[in-house]
Amino acid sequence: MEYKYIVASIVYSLVGIVILVICFVTIEKIAPENLWKKIVDEQNVALAILAAAFMIALSIIISSAIHG
Repeated sequence: MEYKYIVASIVYSLVGIVILVICFVTIEKIAPENLWKKIVDEQNVALAILAAAFMIALSIIISSAIHG
């Protein structure tokens, strides 16, 4: 019986990660410039903090939706 909870936890974690990646890619496509290039090549710290805040906020929303 305990395996059921472990498998469910892994599946929900993977679903949450996939949703997070899809949302980040969507935001990347909507943005007027390439966010990843700005963060990595130009080392734009403010943009990196904004992207991190977006991911944290979206992760909280996804975890709330999954756990009910």
